Amino acid sequence: MVRSFTHDDAGTPAAVWAHAVRERDLGGLEPSAHERLVVVAAHPDDETLGSGGLMATAAALGVATHVLVATAGEASHPDSPTHSRADLAALRRHEMLRAAKALGLDEADVSMLDIPDGGLADHLDDVTAQIVSLIGDGRRTLVVAPYRSDGHPDHEAMGRAAAAAAHRTGATLAEYPVWTWHAGKPDDLPWDRFVRVPLTASARAVKREAIACHASQVEPLSDRPGDEVLLAANVLEHFLGEQELFALTPAEEIEDDRLDRLHVERPDPWGVESRWYERRKRALLLAALPRERFGRGLEVGCSTGVLAQDLVSRVDRLVAVDGSAAAAERSEQRLGETAEVHRMIVPQQWPEGSFDLVVVSEIGYFLSPVALEGLVARVASCLTADGVVVLCHWRHPVHGWPLDAAAVHRGFAQGGLPPVAASYRDRDVEIVVHADPSQWPDPQR
Repeated sequence: MVRSFTHDDAGTPAAVWAHAVRERDLGGLEPSAHERLVVVAAHPDDETLGSGGLMATAAALGVATHVLVATAGEASHPDSPTHSRADLAALRRHEMLRAAKALGLDEADVSMLDIPDGGLADHLDDVTAQIVSLIGDGRRTLVVAPYRSDGHPDHEAMGRAAAAAAHRTGATLAEYPVWTWHAGKPDDLPWDRFVRVPLTASARAVKREAIACHASQVEPLSDRPGDEVLLAANVLEHFLGEQELFALTPAEEIEDDRLDRLHVERPDPWGVESRWYERRKRALLLAALPRERFGRGLEVGCSTGVLAQDLVSRVDRLVAVDGSAAAAERSEQRLGETAEVHRMIVPQQWPEGSFDLVVVSEIGYFLSPVALEGLVARVASCLTADGVVVLCHWRHPVHGWPLDAAAVHRGFAQGGLPPVAASYRDRDVEIVVHADPSQWPDPQR
């Protein structure tokens, strides 16, 4: 945990950190192992300080790089007698573009969201969605973001947004500390997660040039009180060494609580009991089941248990799972002893046994592309010989996640399941039934 600090504190000397790093055998981070590099920052200069050397190295290797900055940093000098917040915003945007050019990027490689400086936590879901949109399918992407325990509220909020985006897209997350080096202590860090990126002399020179572009931060705005330098020599010393350090976190180890928060905030987050779309969709799904009854059924993503309540009349035993603790609790209250309800993060967690019916409704596009592959494999492995899989998803864009209904259903079609035996599609919903045609019931019986 980073202690309370101000920029003009003496801070922890860079030599202390250098000694701590020498004592540890840290692994490496290889930029060329990724096709894309997406660097996100709370304020202009964060990205240069924390990962400028990595960005310069990636540019030299030809790795496609994009930078997204949430705020213009207009609150850096709140008591400035010479610069208004608007002045500082314009100045720091210009400095950001100059620094990006020094690091080998074009202006088109930089996005700025203009979130209010100091208020990033109030826009977390929107920022996460913007990062997801930028990443897309992240399986070959390295996302570089502020350290989630950096001690600055905007840095930590941006780190959380990037972590959620990495989870949703399947990207690898590398977090760069900034104020940790100034205000933290070596014992504060989970060193088992940290890796290093060695910097060539050329990369270090490029990084120095890019840091100098942020003149409003590394030099005084004027000689008047309120215009003091923010990044003094003792702070900058942490960023001018022969390596950069990052906390590395695989996407599957990140927990995204967005859907759980939805279920906590609203008793019926999707309007499943009140919206005609939801009632009609359930009727269509139940009508699409090829048999009147099944032995053991599984619903993946049961939410509040409304569909599960209908499914229990069609199966001998139903297992319903959801990744949200609040949703699973609500389903358990609704279903009582009529079904077995579990809180499970799929596909990492999975119920035991085989199933004659698996229903995946309105959940596939809330997975990352790699997690979707895992879900398809799980379903294929647990299906009985005459088992049926029913997919049902909203066909419109899903804000904040990279997949849609078409991508989900395409993934199942390529996953070694029984062939598509039936489908229904209209403007809003698509239902797909995977079943072995030889197991289809005789309509004359």
